[in-house]
Amino acid sequence: MTDLTAAGDPAARGDARALLDALPDTLPQDEILAINSSKSDIHTHRTYAYNGWTFDLPPGVFKPGDTSRIVHDRLLDGTIPLKGRAYAAIGAGLGVEAVIAGTAGAREIYAADVHPDSVATAAAHYERVVGDRPGTAFRPLVSNLFEEFPSSARLDVITFNPPAVSVRTSDDPTVVRNVCVGAEIVVRFFDQIVDRDLLAPDGEIYLVVSNTSELKRIVAYAVDAGFQPEVLHRQTWEGDNCQAYFFKLNRRPAA
Repeated sequence: MTDLTAAGDPAARGDARALLDALPDTLPQDEILAINSSKSDIHTHRTYAYNGWTFDLPPGVFKPGDTSRIVHDRLLDGTIPLKGRAYAAIGAGLGVEAVIAGTAGAREIYAADVHPDSVATAAAHYERVVGDRPGTAFRPLVSNLFEEFPSSARLDVITFNPPAVSVRTSDDPTVVRNVCVGAEIVVRFFDQIVDRDLLAPDGEIYLVVSNTSELKRIVAYAVDAGFQPEVLHRQTWEGDNCQAYFFKLNRRPAA
């Protein structure tokens, strides 16, 4: 595995046009299928270890992979600041992000997922590891993106590692839900943030997208929706051509 930071890249310094030009094209279908070969264990009981914590995964709950850990590591090391802030983990899964946010002293935590068993699992892990923490409101929520969020929600931090792979990698609906819904889920993500005015004035979105997805289309859509993307991290892996980008997005200042 190769771990590359992109801070020195001109495209990482805030020029949206340069960033879009520098992003790689979506990989060919055969390469995407080779990278995202479906695992047969998603319908079994598994465990996942991170930062000294052990998480139980009931059948159907997604086990974090390398791109999820890009987010987890940056929540844990403070690259994504959480203390005293309102935070939403979209696609909360088994709850690693929520647990980190609780231990980091976030003011409010939404652990949102479309899958009820994932929300229940995240809530159980939060209760076991973090518990009732003064000054922190934990809100597990079964929601398709932000659809079930209260109208009063204003978020300082949103993270999302979307299942945006552009090729259907399986006929199993559980795999599809977790891997290959496609770019449209990210389009709806940005539309809902804008339409519902969910992001606080100085709020930040942190998004992981790779070139197994329609990477350029997704970032261009974010720019058109009024957000300024910045590449905080780019990761590659030995043996394939996958490139995963970790973006920070802020509202673009009004002209």
